Amino acid sequence: MKQPSTAVEVVNLRKFYGSHQVLFDVNLTVAGGEKIVICGPSGSGKSTLIRCLNKLEDHQSGTIRVLGTELNDEIDNINEVRREVGMVFQHFNLFPHLTVLENCVLAPMLVRKQDRKTAEARAMTYLERVKIPQKAGAYPGELSGGQQQRVAIARALCMKPEIMLFDEPTSALDPEMISEVLEVMTELAQDGMTMLCVTHEMGFARKVADRVVFMDKGSIVEEAPPSEFFDNPRHERSKAFLSQILGH
Repeated sequence: MKQPSTAVEVVNLRKFYGSHQVLFDVNLTVAGGEKIVICGPSGSGKSTLIRCLNKLEDHQSGTIRVLGTELNDEIDNINEVRREVGMVFQHFNLFPHLTVLENCVLAPMLVRKQDRKTAEARAMTYLERVKIPQKAGAYPGELSGGQQQRVAIARALCMKPEIMLFDEPTSALDPEMISEVLEVMTELAQDGMTMLCVTHEMGFARKVADRVVFMDKGSIVEEAPPSEFFDNPRHERSKAFLSQILGH
């Protein structure tokens, strides 16, 4: 699928859990190749929004288009989007009974119908890219958290996605492991991958993001280039969040 100039379009998105509304008329457009960091306090709807973009969460009203395909209840549309959108979670989600290599080749063989030889060659390419090829035969339980998260990124890349979604990919890691994961993500960004990343890593946001999207209470409160967002936030809620997280 050739990536259109608009990779993601969200219009008037609303999301409820029962009678509890968690997203309020969210509007967001992401250009192909753009890097978006979504931040905000806990419970602001960040992860819910990003999980709606590949139908891990259903939305109740509004429109989501990913690479020109509308995400609705049609299974063909959902599958088409999921083939082109990689997702990296907070808690790795690797299959513990499969080796690193087997984790990486499973989806390309099942979904892309690749033969094993092709899938394994591509998997090794991406394991090298995330600097962990020597662990191909290991099981997830034998790896550190940072190593597992790098495997999770490699696994997503093995599907050759057009877009990568990251849902707080470093929040379950020890501090010394965070930098190795952020380094891999930074390299991906420099290669031109369209990325939407929910994170509290403000140094990463300042360095990598084209735009920072700040959410609070289920709404987008502010969006701006990093220099503008960090140095001159417009909204009181943004200022309060930054003073809390950056300590000034």
